[in-house]
Amino acid sequence: MMTLLGSSRRDGNTEYLVNKAVEGIKHTEIYLREKQIEPIIDQRHVPSGFDKVEDDYEALFFEFLEQDIIIFVTPLYWFGMSAQMKAFIDRWSQYMQDKRINFKEAMKGKKIYVITAGENPHPRTAALPLILQFQAICEYLGMEFADYIIAKGNKPKEVVQDTMALAKASLWNEELKNTK
Repeated sequence: MMTLLGSSRRDGNTEYLVNKAVEGIKHTEIYLREKQIEPIIDQRHVPSGFDKVEDDYEALFFEFLEQDIIIFVTPLYWFGMSAQMKAFIDRWSQYMQDKRINFKEAMKGKKIYVITAGENPHPRTAALPLILQFQAICEYLGMEFADYIIAKGNKPKEVVQDTMALAKASLWNEELKNTK
C-alpha cells in the first residue's frame, strides 16, 4: 500500500485524514513535494519518443507500480488536484510509450482511494470534478476506484471538526486492515 501526498505543506488536513485511514497499517508514504518531478514535455508524437528526464520520477514511478493499493491525497486547489499530484499523473504519458513495461497492464487492477479537503462553503460538491477526474483515470486504465473522502478544512487540523470525514477515515482503516 502506498500513500501519495500531494500537498504543498506538511501537517495539513489531507495528511491528517490519511494518517487516520492508515493508522497501524504498514504502507509506503511519499510526499510528492519532496521529490524533484519535472513537468512533462509532450513528445508522444516525436519519432524517437520521450527524452530521458533526470529527476526523481522514474524511481518513484517504478515503486508506485509495485503497489496494489494507492491512496491519492491532495488538497482541493482551485477545484482540482495540487500541481504536485498533477505533475505525477501527467508523467504517465511518458511511460505509456516506454517499451520496458506494458503500462496499462501494470496499472490494471490497482485499488485506488482519494482523499481531498478544501475550504469552499460546499466542498463536498466543489470537489466532485476532482473525484470524477480520478474515476475517469481509473476507468481508462482498468484500476478499481474504491472510494473517496471529501473533507472541509483549510487551516491545518481544521478537518478535525469534520466528523463525517473522520468517521469515513476510520471506516477505511478497518477495511484496509482486513485487506491483504
